[in-house]
This record gives sequence, structure tokens and C-alpha cells, in this order.
Amino acid sequence: MRDHYAEFAARGAEILAIGTDSPSAFQAHWKKENIPYIGLSDPKASVPRLYRQEVNLFKLGRMPLNCVVDTEGKIRYMHFGANMTDIPDEETFLDVIDQIKAR
Repeated sequence: MRDHYAEFAARGAEILAIGTDSPSAFQAHWKKENIPYIGLSDPKASVPRLYRQEVNLFKLGRMPLNCVVDTEGKIRYMHFGANMTDIPDEETFLDVIDQIKAR
């Protein structure tokens, strides 16, 4: 997503990544990787629990959960990953955003 952030911003969309690392670890990763979008540290995993994000220790931890939420707070797209690499490509998210904007 980092490499395609300009495409999201051009559509008026914002990316928010939520991770369960400590605030300092999260901030260090964001700075090291030069990530342009918003990152939120949630060490108690409050948000992932709200959305029933799966944790599977045999698959290296928390499974990816990706959502597109519109400006009214409605979830327009949700993808629960089956493993750590099961993340939709940027075009999937951009298509959903384009469909929302076309309404």
C-alpha cells in the first residue's frame, strides 16, 4: 500500500493500519519503512477483537484483515486473510473506492 499511497490520496481516501505492537515499536517500524499513511498502535488488540480478526499461532499470529470504510462509517469491503500473505492487491481496494465515489 505504501507504494500506491498517492493513488489512494488522489481519490480522497485515507489508509489506516492498526497493529498490536507497542507504540514505540509501531512508531519505529513506521519511521524505518517510511510509511506515509496513518498507523495506530493497539497493543490490547481492542480493534481486531471488535472485527473478530483471527489469531492462529500455527500460521504465525494475527491473520490479515482488510476493510474499506466509507465516510459514513459503513464497511463497504471486508477481507479476512487465510494466512499472512493473503492480502488483496491495491487494485481491489481502489476499485471499491471508485465504486463508492460513483454513487
